[in-house]
Amino acid sequence: MTPPTVNAEYNPQRNDVNFPAGILQPPLFDATSDAAPNYGDTGGTIGHELTHGFDDEGRQFDAQGNLRDWWTAADGKEFQERAKCISDQYSQYVIIDDIRINGKLTLGEDVADLGGLLLAYRAWKEDTKGQKLELIDGLTPEQRFFIGYGQSWCSSTRDEAKRLRAMVDPHSPDNYRASGVVTNMLEFQEAFHCKIGAPMAPANRCRVW
Repeated sequence: MTPPTVNAEYNPQRNDVNFPAGILQPPLFDATSDAAPNYGDTGGTIGHELTHGFDDEGRQFDAQGNLRDWWTAADGKEFQERAKCISDQYSQYVIIDDIRINGKLTLGEDVADLGGLLLAYRAWKEDTKGQKLELIDGLTPEQRFFIGYGQSWCSSTRDEAKRLRAMVDPHSPDNYRASGVVTNMLEFQEAFHCKIGAPMAPANRCRVW
């Protein structure tokens, strides 16, 4: 990747995370903003790449980048059961017409999205511990965290591209990368006072980590 590229990656064979300068610019990261949306946006991306080291593919490589199953059998089985919850969830989402997400194809990215935002939320809470966080524009800090995350997936995609990506792209469509993740976070439901049973507050949430 070149420096101005707006992207990030985890390389399991090198066990490293790479962030070009392009993704560390507004509107994705804004040094003049308060911490909440920056953690929700860029923090979520950093957490996403870190979590790739422990998703369905990354976990098969050890710390030296060798293809080796270093997990215990019990941990591997538990991971597969929890990950299946996410795969089943995303497989219900309609991309366009009657085309649904292939939850097995997108599993690694979906797991990393959820794990990454959970890491970002914990990191933000730790970073701002003891601080008095104020309302801004009528929004609580927690609400601004999740709005920052949601804004990171604002996009416009042609229908033709949606159909193509449904077949080949290991990433879920951007709108589901936002809503699918926060649906599984109690922290989101508490921030926006969602009642259990509401569309984005299911009684049963998926959780890998």
